[in-house]
Amino acid sequence: MTDATQTHTTRPASFAGLSLDRPRVMGIVNVTPDSFSDGGEAFRVDDAVARGLAMRDAGADILDVGGESTRPGAEPVSVDDELARVIPVVERLADAGALVSIDTRRAAVMRAAIAAGAGIVNDVTALAGDDASIAAVAGAGEGVSVVLMHMQGEPRTMQKNPTYVDAPVDIRDFLAGRIKACEAAGIARARIAVDPGIGFGKTLTHNLDILARMDVFHALGCAVVLGASRKSFIGTLSGEKTAGRRAAGSVAAALAARVRGVQIFRVHDVAETVQALAVWEAIAASKPAGPT
Repeated sequence: MTDATQTHTTRPASFAGLSLDRPRVMGIVNVTPDSFSDGGEAFRVDDAVARGLAMRDAGADILDVGGESTRPGAEPVSVDDELARVIPVVERLADAGALVSIDTRRAAVMRAAIAAGAGIVNDVTALAGDDASIAAVAGAGEGVSVVLMHMQGEPRTMQKNPTYVDAPVDIRDFLAGRIKACEAAGIARARIAVDPGIGFGKTLTHNLDILARMDVFHALGCAVVLGASRKSFIGTLSGEKTAGRRAAGSVAAALAARVRGVQIFRVHDVAETVQALAVWEAIAASKPAGPT
């Protein structure tokens, strides 16, 4: 472990006001024309709001609203375009009583989304992509939480020969450093969750190694988020080329991660994931009666 990494034996009991006594589901609301799986499906504000509310009705605990695709090879959008896409959606979902997360790497969008009612900032750069990001979250107070995600490189280049010594350990140590930076700025560890960033600067082998060893991230003392839904590694393993048809593989990844203690699942297929986790939890909690 690096000096920044301290082992925490007690896992957090809550995140962003949600008890972690059961798995939590974060529904993906992409207000984009070009996301890898559902780009364009909810690009209009009304469509995005309807999708988010349907996800909440299907059991999503968090609605993660994003206005910039970060798929491999994606080009950045302007701050003005991102704001125009997401802020009306965040405001309406928050007004409807949903716990809203803003998926952005820009401080200006973070601040505007928080003002519109977002309770979580979900940043693929772990608050390192914009010099003002940490201050934006720290200044929002205890009512706003953050998901720190690992990404090697940036979307346009991240899949060009990503390299690690030991992917899960390297990522854990990176996240430990980002947690330390957040704490130094006044963001309490209890407000932080971590996401190893499946598919963000990782090969198939890296992704599988991370998924098999998700338990290493609990040493950070934060809630752990998995975002594996519909990603290309599922298509590689299953042969399913169409991202929208990877719900079964996505659920399989979620269940494998739940066995390893992951608490929050960022998904496109909310109803299927909620159902699978409910069954898994019931089986895991059952007390065998023994021989009759």
